[in-house]
Amino acid sequence: MTITYQDLYLKARNALSGAGIEGAQLEAREILCAAAGKSPEQLYRDLSLYTTEAIAEKTEALLARRLAGEPVAYIVGEWSFCGLPFYVSPAALIPRIDTEMLAQLVMNRLKEYEGHTRVLDLCAGSGCIGLTAAAYLKNTRAVLVDLSDGALDLCKRNIRRHKLTGRAVYLKGDALQAPSHALGQFDVLVSNPPYIPSGDFPSLDASVKDFEPLMALDGGEDGLDFYRAITKLWMPALKPGGHLLYEVGIGQAEKVAWLLVKAGYENIRITRDTGGIDRVVEGQRPKEWEAPDLLHTVPGEEPPAEETPEPQ
Repeated sequence: MTITYQDLYLKARNALSGAGIEGAQLEAREILCAAAGKSPEQLYRDLSLYTTEAIAEKTEALLARRLAGEPVAYIVGEWSFCGLPFYVSPAALIPRIDTEMLAQLVMNRLKEYEGHTRVLDLCAGSGCIGLTAAAYLKNTRAVLVDLSDGALDLCKRNIRRHKLTGRAVYLKGDALQAPSHALGQFDVLVSNPPYIPSGDFPSLDASVKDFEPLMALDGGEDGLDFYRAITKLWMPALKPGGHLLYEVGIGQAEKVAWLLVKAGYENIRITRDTGGIDRVVEGQRPKEWEAPDLLHTVPGEEPPAEETPEPQ
């Protein structure tokens, strides 16, 4: 059999496109790169060359997994986030472009400080948010906290991949419990927590509900369990004047912002992602603060209309 890399690429792209998969061109490239052990640059260089039967068979096997619904990121074992490659696995959510807005805002807040800064990435998953900040901001140290052993293994591998040993560490911890005082305090606390309401799981895309970890998705009855807990329990981990930033789901921004209002946060902002959806909610710890009892907020409680914070 004589077949070129171009032939394999076109066959994979057409199969993905015919299955209605968006981004068929990108995914076909990623699958072929994984099968051939090549970078995208090497693949483009070699498109006109003949490949081997072994590579053709591996491409077919990887393509079959994708057509069966498995996300391409899990198939190839890595994905790009903010221009950086990260190892991924079914132990953690796949880094998404919507979350890049959150990472950029984290870096913007860290740049407000002079000298060395610390960022805490809570519910870190692959560690992509905290490690992106540490990779691009050389004076920043990152602490990655997750409850999943599989996610923490990804954090360890990604720390090594980006040569951040010494400036980034990973720790096992539960976002629903108060932090240890040994953690110290941070300039920025960022979290992309589980926020899918439990009742919404049947309607999720199969590539999400059948392959991504339930532990990283389920936010409780109304999707806000982690926001309530983190807002109350983790403020002591912020320095006075430190910033808390959350990614939120569709329709959750005002409710989460209201939790921050009730907790006494200042300078609350809501930022839209590139699709025009309210995606990031943030607030700043005041210099003097006393924690209210947020954990006893009634699930689904709506803020009074006249007191709902406006996006800035």
